Amino acid sequence: MVVTMALRCCFLGGLLLLLLLVASSKGVVGILDPVDFLALQAVRKRLEDMPGSDFFSAWDFTDDPCGFPGVFCAGDRVVALALGDPRAGSPGLQGRLDPALGRLSALAELSLVPGRVTGPIPDALARCSGLRFLALSKNLLSGPLPAGFGSFRRLRTLDLSYNQLSGPVPPALTAASALSNIILCHNQLSGPIPRFPRSAALLRLDLKHNQLSGHIPPLPSSLQYLALGSNALTGSVDAVLPRLTRLNFLDLSSNLLEGPIPGCVFRLRLEALQLQRNAFSGRVVPQGDVVIPVVDLSYNRLWGSVPPQLAGVDRLYLNNNRFTGEVPSRLVQRLSNGMQLLYLQHNFLTGIEFGPAAAAIPVGAALCLQYNCMVPPFDTPCPLKAGTQKMRPVDQCPNWRS
Repeated sequence: MVVTMALRCCFLGGLLLLLLLVASSKGVVGILDPVDFLALQAVRKRLEDMPGSDFFSAWDFTDDPCGFPGVFCAGDRVVALALGDPRAGSPGLQGRLDPALGRLSALAELSLVPGRVTGPIPDALARCSGLRFLALSKNLLSGPLPAGFGSFRRLRTLDLSYNQLSGPVPPALTAASALSNIILCHNQLSGPIPRFPRSAALLRLDLKHNQLSGHIPPLPSSLQYLALGSNALTGSVDAVLPRLTRLNFLDLSSNLLEGPIPGCVFRLRLEALQLQRNAFSGRVVPQGDVVIPVVDLSYNRLWGSVPPQLAGVDRLYLNNNRFTGEVPSRLVQRLSNGMQLLYLQHNFLTGIEFGPAAAAIPVGAALCLQYNCMVPPFDTPCPLKAGTQKMRPVDQCPNWRS
């Protein structure tokens, strides 16, 4: 044990002497901490440039590492590490992330450009308790999310999207109270969405395209961007969405959600409302006129009349539901005055209320009325998946008269 400690001291002493010689030859005042120096060497050994990249060509450890591309120092410590050439079109890096990253105890920012870095995210990274920004997206990282991520008390942005990560979202992650952006989309994460404290400062939660299941838990009212599409989430949303009054983007599409759509959702100043391909049911009852540019409620079990309050939408998808009655004239008129798309195919609609401005449909507007309980009064092109049948079979339309 004594011999081992002596050897280690001799090694570190020799390394310090080397750094002093490098510093004096370059006229450098600061000297990189030996632990950080060794950590950078270990990181470099496990990663390499993909063909066409030369990011590591300037990583010459006879020189001052604080001058390496992607290495940023404060005093004698590495505080930020940006691995890979950030310029558009750069091929990125390949290899694995070394656990030595956890020795960079002053690290505040760590990023990795898109490439082919494989293997797990080192558990040792949780030792960098001062991390504020962690972005490792668009690589081939696999395995679970380290449970130690809950130790990141200062972490504000976590972006691990477009990888092959699996397992649950660690409940400990919600303990990172400073987190404002969680971006874990396009992975293979499973299990439930953990509960966040209501006091959390979360602004963006993007978990779409995973394998998450269970009910959507109560979420912080601070949220502005919520994307949970393409999972296997179940249950209703009427206890979740009314609290999220600051949302500007909402995507819950392609899940197994059911029950009514809360009317207050249509009052939000959203860029898009994406609730398609679920099992939502009941009437659509907006609270006032809707001004959301894109509203997609298609492929659900919604019924009742088509709300005229949706006339302010630019692209409106109501197809493949159970709507009945006549199409309000306000919607048809809007096709001549700003509405770009109105899809109503595969419902049980029985007619259209014609207004004075509904004599013709502009060439640039898309209207589909196919497969309802009426003969479409407009001969407009429909998407191929709408099929070729113009009208539902009469036995499905008991109130239809020829």
